[in-house]
Amino acid sequence: MENKTPIKVDDKKIITVFGATGAQGGGLARAILADKNGEFAVRVVTRDINSEKSKAFSKLGAEVVEANIDDIQSIKKAIDGAYGAYFVTFFWEHFSVDKELQEVNNFIEAARESHLQHIIWSTLEDTRNWMNLDDDRMPTLHGKYKVPHFDGKGEADHYFREAELPTTFLRTSFYWDNFIHFGMGPQKGEDGNYYIAFPMDDKKLPAIAAEDIGKCAYGIFKKGKELIGKTVGIAGEKLNGNEMAEKLSKALDKKVLFNPVTPEAYRNFGFPGADDLGNMFQFKRDFNDDFNGARNEAFAKELNPELQNFDMWLSANASRIPIE
Repeated sequence: MENKTPIKVDDKKIITVFGATGAQGGGLARAILADKNGEFAVRVVTRDINSEKSKAFSKLGAEVVEANIDDIQSIKKAIDGAYGAYFVTFFWEHFSVDKELQEVNNFIEAARESHLQHIIWSTLEDTRNWMNLDDDRMPTLHGKYKVPHFDGKGEADHYFREAELPTTFLRTSFYWDNFIHFGMGPQKGEDGNYYIAFPMDDKKLPAIAAEDIGKCAYGIFKKGKELIGKTVGIAGEKLNGNEMAEKLSKALDKKVLFNPVTPEAYRNFGFPGADDLGNMFQFKRDFNDDFNGARNEAFAKELNPELQNFDMWLSANASRIPIE
């Protein structure tokens, strides 16, 4: 029998996690903390060391440091002495690709002078590789993007490559948690039924529990150098709108139907970012084989044996989905 001696805290390799108070980074930080005998320790980065989430991480035993990704010097301090880092940006905070690209450049500038041996960059496709800006199937946004919150991240991939940093490119999927937090959950129609609406027709949408993204990222770090330079796409399950509605109906004990609105209708829903998300769903619909092909549930499960499918996620979270 293998006799595993627990690794002393001082001997553990530090992973600095940006966005630890958000969905992705939080999942990674908690995964590292839960693995008491693992080879890694976590350094949680926060902009406010006194926030409730920051204090919760301290109580769990994480090292918590204050840093601002607009400040290269503070990033350098946060990654000093670390083995690895998880880099993620926050588009929905400011809706600016330029700002997002500046944040990435700050990460890279800081990382160049560090001794990081493994970086995970949370990224997405640059949809302009599939669709020229003059392609009128989809409006161009902000003058130079089709799906701004995708395109900026995809454009930034080559910055990491050019800087020759030891990076794994992690392509994430739609979060089922959006049904809880972002008003994407079932809405009551005039007929008394509930509806989920997005412009995917009958195409499958790869999606994942937000917590599982961090757990998959931890699996990537545990594989060591094997995935450096590789692009890894993850999903928990791929379902079409009708399949999702059926599962939601069962979990919520309410009749939920799928309303396959047009991309144009979705873009005009009027909430901040509706045009970006309308384009995003249209991209996933129109290039469905490519998008789904880049995301592998079996490999995600290898990285994270606790990976949830939609039914599993619903059994734990259905009560949190707001229903009128």
